[in-house]
Amino acid sequence: MASIVLKRTQQKMPVVGFGLWKVTKSTCADTVYNAIKAGYRLLDGAGDYGNEKEAGEGVRRAIADGLVKREDLFITSKLWNTFHAHDHVKQITKMQLGLWGIDYFDLFLVHFPVALKYVDPSHRYPPEWFGDDGKVYTQNTPMHETWGAMEELVDEKLTKNIGLSNCQGSLILDVLRYAKYEPQVLQVELHPYLTQEALVKLCKTFSIAVTAYSSFGPQSYVELGVDKGAPSLLTHNVTSTVAKTHGKSGCTIPLICDET
Repeated sequence: MASIVLKRTQQKMPVVGFGLWKVTKSTCADTVYNAIKAGYRLLDGAGDYGNEKEAGEGVRRAIADGLVKREDLFITSKLWNTFHAHDHVKQITKMQLGLWGIDYFDLFLVHFPVALKYVDPSHRYPPEWFGDDGKVYTQNTPMHETWGAMEELVDEKLTKNIGLSNCQGSLILDVLRYAKYEPQVLQVELHPYLTQEALVKLCKTFSIAVTAYSSFGPQSYVELGVDKGAPSLLTHNVTSTVAKTHGKSGCTIPLICDET
């Protein structure tokens, strides 16, 4: 599978990955196992997805069956908003590694640039966006504190690479001012309805790899009721025409757009 080389570590990251958002606990182990069997080597998870333990079970089964070795896989996870304080970053990262049953992540991202009030994992995990009363409680933890703690994860070999998710240019530039280890990857929503050309160009300027999520656009949000009625990119007349012209399937075109 094609890959790109990350700037600081020179590690190869596959250009296509298997996302674990919305994969149910009951199906996740089998889904991950079958994804690896089908050829996927990048698995994109997060603490907020609530399925890391099951994802790890799929990984262990694939390794036990000889499909892959751990070093063949590129496993991404993410730091949730309630763990942005310095002392909580390492704590939750170790817990997430334990759920996966692995010694290190290949990439660990700050999931959102939003610090929320700490929720003890023994009380509720994943904590999600809301407190027990259904309200959102922010916390005054600056990004430079969180990023410094992320860098310590690298020093302690808990992750090989660190990066950002759901961030815009101003915050990326802020992190670059004080970073000992610059962000290797930015993960954002990216598809023909949301091309974010200026942001992608900024990342290229600083050699930050861009990972696209929700590459099929509104298709990712239908079951959540927030697709806003936008025509599916899988059947849109433009993507359908391009796909037919080049002898490709409708789902191929949005993915190609994300790689260009």
